[in-house]
Amino acid sequence: MSVDPVLQTERDHLSRSRADLNSMREHTLSLTAQGGDHVSTEYLKAALYRRAKALEDDPSLPLFFGRIDRTDDDHAETFHIGRRHVMDGDGDPMVVDWRADVSRAFYRATRDDPHGVTLRRRYGFAGGELTSYEDEHLLDPGETDITSRILTEEIERPRVGPMRDIVATIQPEQDEVVRASLDRTVCVQGAPGTGKTAVGLHRAAFLLHAYRDRLSRTGVLVIGPNQAFLHYIAQVLPTLGEVDVRQVTVAELVETVPIRGTDDPETATLKGDARLAEVVRNAIWSHVQEPADTLYVPRGTRRWRVPVHEVADAIRTLRERGDGYTTARSLLGQRLAHRILLRMEAAGEITDDRVQNAVARSRPVKAHVDELWPALDPVKLVMRLLSEPDLLATAAAGILDDDEQRRLLWRKPARGPKTAPWSHADAVLVDEAAAALERVPGVGHVVLDEAQDLSPMELRAVGRRAGTGSLTVLGDIAQGTTPWATPSWPEALRHLAHDDAHLEVLRKGYRVPAAVVEFAGRLLPVIAPGIAPPEPVRSNPGRLDLVDAAGDLREAVAVAAVDVASREGSLGVIVADAAVPDMEAALDAAGLDYGHLADDARITLVPATLAKGLEYDHVVVVEPAAIVAAEPAGLRRLYVVLTRAVSSLTVVHREPLPGALASPTARSKTAGSPTRER
Repeated sequence: MSVDPVLQTERDHLSRSRADLNSMREHTLSLTAQGGDHVSTEYLKAALYRRAKALEDDPSLPLFFGRIDRTDDDHAETFHIGRRHVMDGDGDPMVVDWRADVSRAFYRATRDDPHGVTLRRRYGFAGGELTSYEDEHLLDPGETDITSRILTEEIERPRVGPMRDIVATIQPEQDEVVRASLDRTVCVQGAPGTGKTAVGLHRAAFLLHAYRDRLSRTGVLVIGPNQAFLHYIAQVLPTLGEVDVRQVTVAELVETVPIRGTDDPETATLKGDARLAEVVRNAIWSHVQEPADTLYVPRGTRRWRVPVHEVADAIRTLRERGDGYTTARSLLGQRLAHRILLRMEAAGEITDDRVQNAVARSRPVKAHVDELWPALDPVKLVMRLLSEPDLLATAAAGILDDDEQRRLLWRKPARGPKTAPWSHADAVLVDEAAAALERVPGVGHVVLDEAQDLSPMELRAVGRRAGTGSLTVLGDIAQGTTPWATPSWPEALRHLAHDDAHLEVLRKGYRVPAAVVEFAGRLLPVIAPGIAPPEPVRSNPGRLDLVDAAGDLREAVAVAAVDVASREGSLGVIVADAAVPDMEAALDAAGLDYGHLADDARITLVPATLAKGLEYDHVVVVEPAAIVAAEPAGLRRLYVVLTRAVSSLTVVHREPLPGALASPTARSKTAGSPTRER
């Protein structure tokens, strides 16, 4: 069978591109790092290692996925668009990085605005091998708009394992967010399946490309809700050639104390209230005392003095500067020493900076500073605040009422910081105290996912990391499942200290099929009346099966799981957290080879509270009523769980479905004869 000559030409181009990429990597590995000193040499070695790592070729992934032909002033150009830049031995581009300016036209070109593109070509691949192509002639008046089969198949392709990049399928509205400039904070409200997480990660990759020098100094930080989520997204940036991005949870971000305790929801909500920032600040600054005695400093044969009113003036000036407590404290000794130098100069003595520094370090001055402005440790400060009613009453006066103050206090007195019953919310307070004492180092850009679930105090902690940079804030108000979930993006952005952020709403659902969107969307009028469901654009409407277990729930789950596992793609069995042991027994009895969240198995057993942000081709949701009953925001948790499915959703239940999900046409069926909604 003869091969299409165009296809063969493109395969040849792919082969040459792979060879050129390998040559680029070999050249990098051949370089020897020789800096001017040991530190410079080690820095160059690290840079060469990262460069070689970024040039590794994954044969299972195509080097390019698209092509554009452009005509400018009668000069025709062809660009193959791929995950990274590849050049031949003469320095000419074989593949253009998808983040380059010229690549923008591949994503944005339309018949109404072709961006100079005459031809857009998409490629079909299987296992890294080029199998097909599809052309779109944007200037041909005789050709009508068509739905790209290759694009559709790539979006809907079954997948197993961690999240992968979406460079081949980025849509125009997503590209707008991805290519937003570094100095702009963007908040993305996106319903399930709209690709907001992928958009945020691709924006990080774009910024690292467009602002390489700046971000190589300041860094990029990705913050996710839990380790399961971070594990799921871990390979997206490395696949795009970015191997040096730190990815953490909020808990890891503020981890300065050993977490031993857990707050009840009401206490955790109170500790996460933005008013606690003022309480912490008051507790810190309450340690600064008004001077009562004159400062005397012996030097040589004389004794120099700084009267009370001058010491008080120095303290007041430093407090009004707005510096952190520790920074301002470090300046007080110099201020007092300067007062003494003025008197020494008036007396005819010769002084200079060395004399002032010596006076500032003298025992009388240091003792006076320690008495009036004592050094503080953030851990010990917060421990005292949560243990000592008098300190809390002083700091919270006019901010918290008596009942709120009693709720904040630990039930048992702490014997020391290492044995205190620290909770996660307490650790956030320690982070707030540390920032009030001394500025926290920031990074150039922060990507914050599932932001709707963070408390105001957690948002403040994240905002500080981007104090001199920008953020990409991702989330869905309808998926807020914590008691302190944010009610609106303007409020969340205020706590992040980025009120001027641009809010982008992604409406098109590329991953969750229509059948699942319609079913889960029945919950939206109850859990988030102001949020519209996504607009499904997939050609496959998906499949929805409702199974009434009637008798043995475990047996019904086993039967359903075996049936769904026979389909192509990944399977997530999502259950209420407390039901995990029972479902392990059910899957074991069915003989299914399954894993847990960190296992990268094709079949995964998922606790409902860890499902957020994940997706599976097929999902079996077990007993929605139990998921709803497990927590105050149970209906929102159920909405999250139901929308993890990208091809089919099977709901197995023995208890009645929550009222909002009851279908007016569905009839109750026993296990083995499911009610099917399409």
